[in-house]
Amino acid sequence: NPYRALGADAFHAAAETFELGSHGAGTGAMAAMTKGGLGSASVVLADGTTVGALVAANPVGSVTTPGTGHFWAAPFELGREFGGLGPDPAPQHLDLAQSRKLAALAPGANTTIAVVATDARLTKAQARRMAVAAHDGIARAVVPAHTPMDGDLVFAAATGAVEMTAPDWQMIEICHAAATCLSRAIARAVFHATPAPEDTMPCWSSGGPG
Repeated sequence: NPYRALGADAFHAAAETFELGSHGAGTGAMAAMTKGGLGSASVVLADGTTVGALVAANPVGSVTTPGTGHFWAAPFELGREFGGLGPDPAPQHLDLAQSRKLAALAPGANTTIAVVATDARLTKAQARRMAVAAHDGIARAVVPAHTPMDGDLVFAAATGAVEMTAPDWQMIEICHAAATCLSRAIARAVFHATPAPEDTMPCWSSGGPG
């Protein structure tokens, strides 16, 4: 079984700074008819708690709206972290035409795998709830999301460095932040994807299809 060694290699290669887009787990990723990639986003809540997300975005669905390249996650963008285009002004509807162009669709062939983390002290049940809520972030950033061909999975982690003084209300904010951070991270994964020789899909940055 190679995964123990691969896990050890990944652990030793971990760093506080890393490249987004077509790097690491994002290498070769696709999102419908555009290159996917590795994305990350975080936020500091009003009480000082930090929530962040790291994602390898390789979904069947599209991260951008049809034809225009606006990101579905635009309502949650902070600053211009993925271009600052804002929401698509055109009316939107579910259009599977691009996904149907893919050469092959098979269960588990595509996926969005992510980890959401916080410095709050969470119980195991609270961490699971954060992961459950974070899946909403996939649905807000990818259309269609959670298809039968996707193997979407979200892990949760909590360092426990910050004690919660009002757990019920803070959990609401943490779960919402986990979802919005994951949406932003997915958009950033596509936004930062870069061209490579023998690409089968264009990058968003090079005018790839929405």
